[in-house]
Amino acid sequence: MSKGFDELISGVQKLGTKRLSVANAGDKAVLEAVKDAELDGIASGILVGDCDTIKKIADEIEMDLSRFTVVDVKDPGEAALKAVQYVHDGEADMYMKGFLDTKTFLKSVLNKECGLRTGNPLSHVCVFEIPGIDRLLFFTDVAFMPYPTLEEKKFIIDYAVDVAKACGVDMPKVAPLAAVEVVNPKMPVTVEAQELTRMNDEGEIKGCIVDGPLSMDMAIDPAAAEEKGGLDRKIRGDADILLFPDIHAGNLVYKSIVHMVPGVRNGCILTGTKAPVVLTSRSDTKDVKINSIALAAVVAEALKNKG
Repeated sequence: MSKGFDELISGVQKLGTKRLSVANAGDKAVLEAVKDAELDGIASGILVGDCDTIKKIADEIEMDLSRFTVVDVKDPGEAALKAVQYVHDGEADMYMKGFLDTKTFLKSVLNKECGLRTGNPLSHVCVFEIPGIDRLLFFTDVAFMPYPTLEEKKFIIDYAVDVAKACGVDMPKVAPLAAVEVVNPKMPVTVEAQELTRMNDEGEIKGCIVDGPLSMDMAIDPAAAEEKGGLDRKIRGDADILLFPDIHAGNLVYKSIVHMVPGVRNGCILTGTKAPVVLTSRSDTKDVKINSIALAAVVAEALKNKG
C-alpha cells in the first residue's frame, strides 16, 4: 500500500512508462510537469497543439522535444479531439488537459466518436498525503458532481474504490460524511449514508467497507471515535475514502487543506471514463500535476489488468 506520493511514484516507475496524451499542450506549467514526469520515468507524452507555441515554451524550460511525439494542430478544440483520439484508440493510456477551457476539454472526453465516455456519470477523486496521517486519503467528489443522488453516490464510491485499490488499498474503508454520526430523518444526508451502508452490507456495493453516517472526526481520528463511543463501528478513525455529501462540503474541505496545511501533497483525476483523465486547474502547482499524472498511471495499469 502506498502511504505517500513518493511510494506511489516509485511503484509507477516499476510498471513501465505510460503514454500520456495532452490536449492543446502549449502551456508552460503543463509542459514542465510532463517534462519532469518523463524524466522521472512516470509517463512519456504525445503533445497535441500549436507546434510553434510548444517549441517556444520547450526552449524556455529546456525541454527536449525529441523525447516526445509532437502533433501540430492549431485550433484548441480540434487539438482536444485529436489528443483524446489517441487514448480512445489505445495509443495512449491517459488524457490530460492543457491550455484550453474545461468545457471544451470535457466535450472531447464525452465525444461519441472519439471520446472516453462509458454511459455512466463522471466523478472526481482527489488523493491527499497529509502530514500526521499514516496513509493516503481519497476525497470524492470535491470538484465535479454538484449534488449527487443516492444512485450517483454509488457510482462515486465504486470509482473511488477502484482508485484506492490501484494505490494498493486492498479493502478500502468508505465513510459517507455528515455533520453527525447518527441517522436523523430531518437530515437527508444521514439517511442516504445509512442506505449506502445497507447496500454495502447486502452486496450491492462491493470491494469495500462502507460505514455511515460519520462525522469527519470519527472518520479520520481514532481518538475521537473512541471518545464518542464509536468502537462498535466498522470505521473507527481509519477511513480511506471520504465521501462528501455535496460539492460545497467537499470543495471547502479540499481548499482548506491545500491552503492551510503545511507540507500537504495531492493529486486528482477524473473517473467514470474509459481511461484516467488528468483534469487539473491552472492554479495547481507543478507538483500537483506530476502527482496527478502518477495517479493516472497507476489507475491506467489497474484498468489494463482488469482488461
